[in-house]
Amino acid sequence: MGILQRISMDWSPIILTFKLALLTTFLLFLLAIPLAYWLAYSRSRIKPVIETVVSMPLVLPPTVLGFYFLIAFSPNNTFGNWLDQWFGVRLVFSFSGLVLASIIYSLPFMVHPIQSGLTGIPSSLKEAAYLMGKSRWTTLTKVLLPNIKPSLLTGIVLTFAHTVGEFGVILMIGGSIPGKTKVASIAIYEEVEALNYGSANFYSGILLAITFAILLLVYLVNGGYLKQFWK
Repeated sequence: MGILQRISMDWSPIILTFKLALLTTFLLFLLAIPLAYWLAYSRSRIKPVIETVVSMPLVLPPTVLGFYFLIAFSPNNTFGNWLDQWFGVRLVFSFSGLVLASIIYSLPFMVHPIQSGLTGIPSSLKEAAYLMGKSRWTTLTKVLLPNIKPSLLTGIVLTFAHTVGEFGVILMIGGSIPGKTKVASIAIYEEVEALNYGSANFYSGILLAITFAILLLVYLVNGGYLKQFWK
């Protein structure tokens, strides 16, 4: 593929993909911290149920989740019709629907690393903060989270990379609307179906390079290699 042809390629699937990944990662980070905190320290009887629900996207086929999202969000369904009638919101075949589905589908990739990091902190550290009169919020934000930076970074990167690579859920709930729901994974699939391997290679190469760079950065940071390099 020549340089001019690359420049003339439709960049909207790439832009939409990273827009979706960034927004999903940001919103999920805000939601995952209190949920992971509760899972790490709660002794509630319903904790196993919540942990099961959070972990289900890890084992369920994406098409199964996508199918139920499609049914739930459809205007012909009670919930979808309620959203449409009262709030004018249609989640099926919309970018908003992609964001909501991506948050649910990527939930364990953000929650599990943060939960694991919090669980690994000695309980004495939290108890010492309480004895000093610190509130739970202050203890979480000023004591606990700063001590699990590698876990936070892992959760952020895994969520971002997982969202970038989504296909089944995106196809079911969003379809392939150019500039609206047609992300890079859908574009690659359609280009391969049309035997446009050059275009498919273009989109795939960009995702491959960026994903590799992000994951490499995580391993360098968590492994302390960057600190050694700058010494």
